[in-house]
Amino acid sequence: MPITLAFHGATETVTGSKYLLEADGHRVLIDCGLFQGLKQLRQLNWEPPTFDAAQVDAVVLTHAHIDHIGYLPRFVKAGFHNKVFCTRATGDLAPIMLNDAARNQEDDAVYVNDKGATKHKPAEPLFDVADVAHALKLLNPVDRDTWFSPVEPFWMRYREAGHLLGSASIEVEVRTQPRTVRILFSGDVGRYDAPLYPDPATAPDCDYLICESTYGDRDHPDENILDELTDVVNAAVKRGGLMLVAAFAVGRSQQMIYLLRLLMLEKRIPEIPVYLDSPMATAASRVFHMYSAEQDFSELKSVVKPEQLDTQGIHLVSSVDESKAINAVRGPAVIIASSGMMTGGRILHHLQQRLPHAENTVVLGGYQAEGTRGRTLENGAKWLRLFGADVPVRAAVVKMSALSGHAGHSELIRWLKPISGVKRAFITHGELATANHFAAELRATRGWDCLVPKLHQQVELT
Repeated sequence: MPITLAFHGATETVTGSKYLLEADGHRVLIDCGLFQGLKQLRQLNWEPPTFDAAQVDAVVLTHAHIDHIGYLPRFVKAGFHNKVFCTRATGDLAPIMLNDAARNQEDDAVYVNDKGATKHKPAEPLFDVADVAHALKLLNPVDRDTWFSPVEPFWMRYREAGHLLGSASIEVEVRTQPRTVRILFSGDVGRYDAPLYPDPATAPDCDYLICESTYGDRDHPDENILDELTDVVNAAVKRGGLMLVAAFAVGRSQQMIYLLRLLMLEKRIPEIPVYLDSPMATAASRVFHMYSAEQDFSELKSVVKPEQLDTQGIHLVSSVDESKAINAVRGPAVIIASSGMMTGGRILHHLQQRLPHAENTVVLGGYQAEGTRGRTLENGAKWLRLFGADVPVRAAVVKMSALSGHAGHSELIRWLKPISGVKRAFITHGELATANHFAAELRATRGWDCLVPKLHQQVELT
């Protein structure tokens, strides 16, 4: 019986990661992500799976970002009832991510019902907190670098990906006769020498490779992140207004606070108040503290020990009233709010307040997917649609590529360099032009047979 691999997400786009492996009549789903960004992508979340969820023996997650785990409650609702494997840190971050996503779904349904802006009577959320509770009961955390079998004949091992706390690539062995087939899922590959996160682990040899290509056609600017952030903050302070940072609540927010405190301790930027306006980021920060041994604090050098890195001047904002009160704050100060791509969350309210004023600075702190407000600002828009109105963009908009959690082109090539024995590589998790560019390069430089798969395409692995 052949081994098959089907691509049910992250094809010709950067979201919705889902890969279905089948051998000897058993099925494992690698990642269970939500589509984000363009409306035609988001609508895919509402379509029933093209395979029977009840017949999937296990789900194995690479990390806790919503485009990799956000479909899980819906998948459970569709009939999946077996174990979900993840690293231990992912197991602790997943409840934060999924419950926040459920509340956003519920709030969106209430909003469109109140406005009558829906053809559904009434509009329902994609999933709710009860669905999340059912999904979380299935989580089965395992240790990194230890072989485990979600179901025979599949054996898997997590390897550090360096993208987010708990993130991993997945080394797979399909132990069938007459020989074992080796498959490597990259997950999201992180950056080298990035603050907080260790470098990605050396990639093992494999027969088949599924590799992300988010930045497969371009590199991040070759600039030290501390130097870049120093310049951005000091310019914002000189401008006299607020610095508004659009940051992913899990990952970039913690990284940003760490770097700001370090620069203040080194007297490279002034001591200014920092508002973390995200209950989810606050909860995630507690998880980061639990796993401090898995983080890289090498930037601290001898300035201070990690446990002495206090949060003086950091204001953790929880309630809606506290968030609204920030509207009265005048600069210099920093507001960190999610979501990182400006698709929702408290960042939208702060943008409404701060974008029209030239003294303010808006910092884009990560990848901005096609169809998001973040991409619109990145592309130099003069107006931004917020809450049904066009808001003028007069604030300075700064893209800080050094804050990205994704490997740039050269870093992806560096990660791939040790791999040998590849029969075929599948290039995923990139916009179409980017994925095609990266596939063509790997064909030319490595001699690999590369495919950029289509949605729901299935291939045989021999």
